[in-house]
Amino acid sequence: MGDVVKFPAPEASSDLLWRESVGEMLREERLDRGERIADVASRAGVAPQYLSEIERGRKDPSSEIFSAVAGALDLTVGEVARRAASNVDRGSLCLAA
Repeated sequence: MGDVVKFPAPEASSDLLWRESVGEMLREERLDRGERIADVASRAGVAPQYLSEIERGRKDPSSEIFSAVAGALDLTVGEVARRAASNVDRGSLCLAA
């Protein structure tokens, strides 16, 4: 038990996850409108902490939550998806992790 085997650290992926692209787009839209996260979250019916996690690409929201957040920003789900897809043009995309 005296020997410790060290494994190499996993390489960081340069692929942009879909949830990260969507979150980035939602955050940019909210900030462009000069809105607080608490206000958008309230209109969407979600906790501010949860919306923050969505914006940071940490959570994959259900389609219902995704629609509610988009609506709270006066956007359609299709518009959010189109804008998020344009963010992906910068590099590769990973739809699942």
